[in-house]
This record gives sequence, structure tokens and C-alpha cells, in this order.
Amino acid sequence: MSINKSLLFIALLLCLLMLAACTNEPTTSNEVQQEDEQQVDEQKPENDFDKEVKQKNEEFDLTPLELTSYSKEVGATLTQPTYAEFAVNEFVTIEGTVEQHEQLKEKYAWIKIQFSGVAVSDRSQEYYAPIVDGKFKQDITLYNGEGEYRVTVLLPSTDRDNYYYDVAKFNVYNVNPTIQRDITYSPFAQEAELTIIDPDSGYIKANGEFALTGKINTNDNQEVVMIELRKETESWKHMVPVKDGSFSYNVPLFYGKGVHQLKVYVPDNEKNDYFQDGTIFYIDNESDLVTDPITYTSTYEERGIHLDSPTHGGDETNLTYRIKGSIDSDAPFAKETTHLYITTKKDGEKALAVIPVNDYTFDDEFYLRFGPGTYEVTVSVPEIKEENSAKFYYHGVAIFSVENTAAEDERDLLPSRGVQSDSSEIITIANELMKDTMSDREKAKAVYEYTAKTISYDVEKLKNSEFEWDDSALKVLNLKTGICQDYAYLAIALLRAGGMEARYIAGTAGSGFNHARHAWVEVMVDGEWLTMDPTWGAGYVDKDTFVPNYTEDFFEPDEEAFKTHSRYGVEY
Repeated sequence: MSINKSLLFIALLLCLLMLAACTNEPTTSNEVQQEDEQQVDEQKPENDFDKEVKQKNEEFDLTPLELTSYSKEVGATLTQPTYAEFAVNEFVTIEGTVEQHEQLKEKYAWIKIQFSGVAVSDRSQEYYAPIVDGKFKQDITLYNGEGEYRVTVLLPSTDRDNYYYDVAKFNVYNVNPTIQRDITYSPFAQEAELTIIDPDSGYIKANGEFALTGKINTNDNQEVVMIELRKETESWKHMVPVKDGSFSYNVPLFYGKGVHQLKVYVPDNEKNDYFQDGTIFYIDNESDLVTDPITYTSTYEERGIHLDSPTHGGDETNLTYRIKGSIDSDAPFAKETTHLYITTKKDGEKALAVIPVNDYTFDDEFYLRFGPGTYEVTVSVPEIKEENSAKFYYHGVAIFSVENTAAEDERDLLPSRGVQSDSSEIITIANELMKDTMSDREKAKAVYEYTAKTISYDVEKLKNSEFEWDDSALKVLNLKTGICQDYAYLAIALLRAGGMEARYIAGTAGSGFNHARHAWVEVMVDGEWLTMDPTWGAGYVDKDTFVPNYTEDFFEPDEEAFKTHSRYGVEY
């Protein structure tokens, strides 16, 4: 009987348990959501760097940060950070207040950071946090990755300009190895509203060059910013024009592989032609190529020249070299700058080329005519003068070097300024005049005769100094009139087009006191230079009128016939 009672009790108990299990008590959707979120949180792994921060902070005493006595003088407090030594994951924020902020001589809190180890870029970095209504705040990226940093917070003096006192010092340990440097701005840069758009970091990697773009307040006529590139003992400065508040420049990394430092300077509002620190970058160049800086003169900015190419010197090229760029249409004499002069020098030899400017842009090649080797190249703008002149004046704007790898010295065969020997029109005439059956002397004589008989002397051009930068063989061929230089241009162009070496000779000609600047031709015939003067062979001037009178006397003249001429030298 007692066993049956026990069995009955167990059966009743099981029924009650089953009934309780089957009871459907309502559960709200919020309760279900909270349970699900709790399960997700329990499954999500904690960030490894945050774990390291916790572990590192457990090693530190987390002693409260103590401020200096100067903080009491100005009523300064720091709300962040609160400890003298602590760990973080890449970033730290410094925030504080200053009760006596109106008495401060400057408007910024100065924050200096020093990395304790070996830095990729620079061991230190500085921030200037604006103090606005007695408050300042600065978010900081610990720029050299993992390691210990010493941070000093300073506030301005109340009685001395540009003088600061320490208010706090603390150590912060970064557990994150990421290298990421902030772009920081000096007080001068902030006053000028300097903003760097590209790059977006104070430490970047590049290959040979990098693009710098930014903005600056132009209310104070900020027409340029200055940049300075440094690597070890090497340095280079350049002025970057500002237009409509913006600037852009591709910065060449001249000094090969490794970290280059670039400083951007802003104009000083109180001193003309004086600049102040703005911001600083570090560029890790991955290219081994070492190049030469371009030297720019002040005329480069004054005349609004911008070279797109080249951006550096030291390029290698085969015989020809190209330059490309533009002129600021608002710059002085921009409209009148119809061409550029290119001077090439090598081993004491010099040549002058002309490159046209169309719609404020230029893009053309010039010859490196003196064979293989290193050339100094000068890009110049013409001096803009109202009066005519027989001499061209110009001002250098950029100087750089170029290495010519061409094996041959073809100075007297290549086209040159005024000598378009590669023109189809010139080549056609040369082929008609110079037959394969002719000797070199006969070919030269045919060119002399054609030039002297085809071109009439332009007396008015000489009297009025109506010389133009585009005077040339093609131009005189079209006009059928010119002066000595034009006769020489045409004859040399025809000779070179026919495969004969020919050169432009500068000197004087005349008798008694009636000597004047003059030009004639020398052509290589049977291994020797043969002289010819097609201008004097064309005729003579009588009472300001040209009288055609062809003569062969000035084709290979003897010494007696040519005693009227004095030779200065060859012009290329």
C-alpha cells in the first residue's frame, strides 16, 4: 500500500511538470530581441588591440595627471586625458578649458609629441589647437605606430607674445603598429586658412613624385605658397602659384629612394617676400632614380609660366627633348608672350631654339645638336618692348640639365631656329636644285644662285628694325624679300635639306666707317668650309632702293674680295 502511494505521488508530480512545461506564457518582442543581442555580443570576439590596451593599462599605475602651477594661474584644466601614463589604440584626445583665456597673448594650445624610439619619418610632431571661448580639443594620431610617446601641453603666456608655458606632461603607449601621420597646421597656416586636399596624410608612399593640391585664403593677395623639399643634406625650394585660392603641383622626389621631407610655407602678411611655416609632410619614395632639381627664377612666377614637363632635370633623351606647359592668362604680358626661347649649352657651345605659344599653352621639341653629353637648358620668355630692335632680349625662367644619348654630332645638318630644313617645301626646292650628278661645289653654287636671284633686299626692314622672332627660311620664301639673316636662313635650309653641312656666320660687313652687322653662309665642300654671301651676290642698295644685280663674286670669294667682311663666329 505504501508503494502504491509513492507511485501515485510521482505520477502526479510528473503531470504537474508537464503542465508547467506546456503552459504558454506570453513573451514580448523586445525581450526576445534583447536575448538575441546578448547572444551575439557573447559570440563577438573582443578587438585584439583593445585587449592589449586593457592589459597594458593593468601594468600601469594609472596615476592621476597633475598639472603645473601655471595651470592654476590661468585657470586651466584637462578633461582628457586624466592619467599621467596610460595605453591607447592609435589615437588620443587632448581636451581642456582655460578660465583666463581672454588674457592669453596667443590663441592656440601648443601640443608637442616625442616618440621614444626610432621613427619612420620624424620622432616629433606638433599641433596647435585653437582656443575658442576658453575651450580647446585636439584629436591626435600617434604617428609612428606602436611604442611610447611623451606629450607636453603648453598654453600661451599672459604677458609675452609667442611665449608658452607647460601645463601638463604625460606618457602614452600606443599598442597599434599602424603608421599614420596627421596633417598639422601652424598658427600662420590656420590664419591663412591653408588646407591641404591631397595628400590626405602627413606620411605617404610615392614613386618618383607626388601630387600636392590645396587651398589658401586669397583675401590678403596670397599669390604663391613656397615649398621646400629635403633629404639629408640636399634641399630645394620652389614657388607654387595660387589662383582663385587654389594651388596644385606635382612634386618631384629628386633624391632617390627613402623619406623626403616637404614643408609648405605661407606668405607672411606683415613682411613682403617673407614666408612662415605652414605644414609638413613625409614622403617615402620607392624609386631609386636620382634626378636634378629645376632652378626657377623670379620671372617664372611674374610671367605666369607653368612647366608641366619636365618636372626635374637629368633626363636622358635621344637627340630631341620636349617641353610642355602653360602661361597664366592673367599674368603680365601673357597675351604678348607668343613664343619661348630655348638655349642649350654644352662644352662652350650654345644654340638657340624658338617654341611657339598658342592659346597660352606650349608643347614642342628642340634639338640637342652638339652630340652626346650633358646639356644645360634654359627656358626664357621674351622681353616685351614697344620699340623695334635688331636684337632679341629675353629672360630665363627655368634652368635644368638633359643627357643626350645620340651618338652623332650633327649640328650643321639638323634644322634650327629659322632654318626649317625638314619642311616639305624646302626639301622639294632642294631636290630640284641639287641633282645627284652634281658635285658638292655645284650643289652649293646652285643654292647660292637660287637664293640671290629669288630674294630681293628689304631696305625698310633694316632701317626700321622690323625683325621678328619667326623670321625664317619659309617666311622669306613666302615674302620673297628679306635682309642678310633671311638670305642666310634660306640658303642654309636648302643646303641642309640636300644633305650638306652648312652654318650661319655672324659678323660685320662694309667699307671704311660704313660697317654694319651682317650674316652669311659657310658650307662643307670636299672636306673644307666654303664661304658664300648670297645677300651681296643679289645686288646692291642705291639711295635706299635695292638694285638687283646678280654676281658670282661672293660665291667662294678670295681673301681680297672678302676683306670687307669681319667674321665673329657661328650662330646655332
